[in-house]
Amino acid sequence: MCSSNSLYTNPKPCKHLADYKVKNGLCGYNLIQDSFRTTPYGKTTLELSKLETKPRCSICSGCCKGRLYMCLMCSSVVCCLSPESNHALLHSHNENGHEILVDVERGELYCSVCCDQVYDPDFDKAVMCKHLMGFSRIENGVEGSELRLSKRRRLSFGMDLDSKNMKRLLFRRDHKSKSCFPLGLRGLNNLGNTCFMNCVLQVLLHAPPLRNYFLGDRHNREICRKMSSDRLCLPCDIDLMFSAVFSGDRTPYSPARFLYSWWQHSENLATYEQQDAHEFFISMLDRIHDKEGKASLATKDNGDCQCIAHRAFYGLLRSDVTCASCGFTSTTHDPCMDISLDLSACNSNRKDFACKSSKPNESLIGCLDLFTRPEKLGSDQKLYCENCQEKQDALKQMSIKKLPLVLCFHIKRFEHSPTRKMSRKIDRHMQFPFSLDMKPYLASSIVRKRYANRIFSFDNDESDVSTEFEIFAVVTHSGMLESGHYVTYLRLRNQWYKCDDAWITEVDEEVVRASQCYLMYYVQKMIYHKSCEDVSCQPMSLRADTFVPIAGCC
Repeated sequence: MCSSNSLYTNPKPCKHLADYKVKNGLCGYNLIQDSFRTTPYGKTTLELSKLETKPRCSICSGCCKGRLYMCLMCSSVVCCLSPESNHALLHSHNENGHEILVDVERGELYCSVCCDQVYDPDFDKAVMCKHLMGFSRIENGVEGSELRLSKRRRLSFGMDLDSKNMKRLLFRRDHKSKSCFPLGLRGLNNLGNTCFMNCVLQVLLHAPPLRNYFLGDRHNREICRKMSSDRLCLPCDIDLMFSAVFSGDRTPYSPARFLYSWWQHSENLATYEQQDAHEFFISMLDRIHDKEGKASLATKDNGDCQCIAHRAFYGLLRSDVTCASCGFTSTTHDPCMDISLDLSACNSNRKDFACKSSKPNESLIGCLDLFTRPEKLGSDQKLYCENCQEKQDALKQMSIKKLPLVLCFHIKRFEHSPTRKMSRKIDRHMQFPFSLDMKPYLASSIVRKRYANRIFSFDNDESDVSTEFEIFAVVTHSGMLESGHYVTYLRLRNQWYKCDDAWITEVDEEVVRASQCYLMYYVQKMIYHKSCEDVSCQPMSLRADTFVPIAGCC
């Protein structure tokens, strides 16, 4: 976070956290600081073996399958299995002023009354200082991290840490650990049910067109401040986040400044409640377009917007509605930033969950085949045929007119029934390829197939367009519809990494294939291979200011 920007303030804490800090100050953070355990890759937990209480819920006296939380006031450990079985909330009702707890597994603040994770920069400092205190040092040929911790003066998290010394220590740690993680692969702290935001940010931070744009200084914060009167600029905050993530620091980054800015631009979503990752992704692109699209020379002669959001994700869908009587076809084109695919083979216009007429789609290819398959419109959707001069039964077929540089597939895992007035999540597993050829789904291929592959002239034929894509990110959703968790898998230099908020781990591709994909991101094959050669995908070094732009990639 940048203290030099007077326009930025941290998101306001919940009332219960504010009351706790007024009454108790920072002493609770100090008391549990020695119990923090942080891995070299940023995962922070509470080491229960150092605590007087056992890792069991003090109310149900058992090992709960849900989350465990430790009270900052009395060190009691309580569990939360579901909103209906919330012993953390029961503890706060029994003990006045015991609303603030620490998530044992994640090392994050939790308010039992709000039933939400809450963010406090002072708590981050406590974790950070413990992280710095844990550096192993070799003196006289003897590694003495644990021995010298007890002999050193304890570092108080309330002191002002020198940023240069902090970065120097972090770089030294990375250098000695010989980390092979790519530069820019950095965890993001959960600021209170913000896993939906973190997972999408990880995708955008590693999407080659956006990375090339922001690290190439195509949006300069200083110039933007001078030229614009906007108090808050979301692209400026994104640019700041790119600089921080690719700076070389390995400690998890807190995107609090970005969250605050996004809340100001999307007031209807300004809440600590869990949001939908897909809605956030679309909202992000809209906000970038709102700002970047206003710039001069922001459109081509054909009217296409040249903002980075559209240059990376903009595609065009073609919809053909054909009269079943005379064969007259009405064609429309619709812009898209992603493609939403049905996981169920039933008609997407059904009004209930009872449709079981077809086998489910079990692969991305099957979903794309269904998406581009001719569909008979219902009786309430008859086409007014210009040739017949009356409404007729019709067939509708979708295809892709223009492919984007980055192709996003949204898998419809959440269904809503207007008749039953209920919703459900589809937990079905879906297979997906790492390499994908989109040629069969282009408008030119679909139309030629419709006319028995006859050779004829096709307007704006896409034959010269690259149709081969490589997957580089998968956003997954686990859990229930009301209370789930988002995780991102990133593919960098053909190695997969799991980004679970602040935690980054290397995983095998079988783990990715077995996940419940919700959003899938493919990039044109040529761009993917060029991005693998970029220095930002090399193992981290002490130099953090090097960036090589990718030719032809925005």
